[in-house]
Amino acid sequence: MRIITGKARGIKLDSPYGDEVRPTTEMAKEGIFSAIQFDLDSRRVLDLFAGSGQLGLEAISRGAESAVFVDESQASIEIVKRNAQKTKLFSQCRIVRMDFTDFLKKSSDTFHFIFVDPPYGKKLLPEVVKKVMKYEVLAEDGIIILEGEDAEIEGLDAVCEEYGVEVKKRYKYGKTYVHAVGRK
Repeated sequence: MRIITGKARGIKLDSPYGDEVRPTTEMAKEGIFSAIQFDLDSRRVLDLFAGSGQLGLEAISRGAESAVFVDESQASIEIVKRNAQKTKLFSQCRIVRMDFTDFLKKSSDTFHFIFVDPPYGKKLLPEVVKKVMKYEVLAEDGIIILEGEDAEIEGLDAVCEEYGVEVKKRYKYGKTYVHAVGRK
């Protein structure tokens, strides 16, 4: 796992261990950033369920202004800190150990890109979209990028309809689906 391009290009990242942690594949990450690369400049990013922090760090490396990394695992938080230091992007990072719901409730910031890659099997994607919209942390022109297996999006369309957002794009990388959700 490495930073693909930008200021920190080629730097290898550490990754958490365990069954609950599933880093984004390089193919999926390349696809995500190919789709948003021209929209990252000077934008604020939120990396929920940060794990290694690779999505937020890739965004900063490619020109995002800053990123907030949220994870409730102390081990993941330590890895995000190490990776932010390795990439020399630490000054543009805010790293928070907290449950995602508590963070969203307390946040006074809005974000242009919100990366959501929770542990597989938890079926959290619709719930996260609901809470992002309920607590108003998505910037007006923002995008929520959801990553998970097909079964994890059950109920997503209903939540999108209820909160005035829609799935703008859908991609498939092996068994992984990526959904870009934004305002209608």
